Amino acid sequence: MTAAHRSRSGADHDLTRGAHWAPGDRILWRYRDHAPGLEGQVHIARPVTVVRDTDELLAVWMAPGTECVKPVLADGTPVHEEPLATRYTAPRTTVRSRWHGAGVLKLARPGEPWSVWLFWEHGWRFKSWYVNLEEPRARWSGGVDSVDHFLDISVYPDRTWKWRDEDEFAQAQRTGLMAAEQARRVEEAGRAALDVIKAWGPPFGDGWEDWRPDPTWTVPALPEDWDRTPAHMTS
Repeated sequence: MTAAHRSRSGADHDLTRGAHWAPGDRILWRYRDHAPGLEGQVHIARPVTVVRDTDELLAVWMAPGTECVKPVLADGTPVHEEPLATRYTAPRTTVRSRWHGAGVLKLARPGEPWSVWLFWEHGWRFKSWYVNLEEPRARWSGGVDSVDHFLDISVYPDRTWKWRDEDEFAQAQRTGLMAAEQARRVEEAGRAALDVIKAWGPPFGDGWEDWRPDPTWTVPALPEDWDRTPAHMTS
């Protein structure tokens, strides 16, 4: 294996030395579960292409048709179809599934307890931003890992916004997946994100809605070891 190939895969990055991925590198954007008996296991894995990686921002592109890993109920039923009362306690597994629809640009600032996703309609008509409240991402040689915090915010081109998934956030607390102190921190993070939205701070006023992927990029493959445990991680 050549040094150039190792760099493209991200496998030889020494994150303890502050290394960054290069544009075009392929990494995994993953989330770990917090359901009973599954705590810490990877249940969402999405191969993405690095757009920018600096000390201030990680930007990645998830292309249409990307094969991902997502959670489903043990019988294959989509999680969102399970009644809310048992949505987080019913037995689960994971499946491979293609991402349908237009691609997603994901932006994350190191240490920030949310990431911002950009959605387009087919034909590149910009649709909305989506603030996903989550643990600050932990970096490892093959990508970033986080834990979703249920509560989200949609932001529209006219700068209006609305909370999303408040019912799931409340149910997670009732089920015991989120303690009261953690829920308080998530709500604080949400209010901090709203302050950025209301001030139209980064990344909302940075013009990312006009960004387009490099036409030479192909769709990254989902590796067989998508759930591997990193040897070293850093925030």
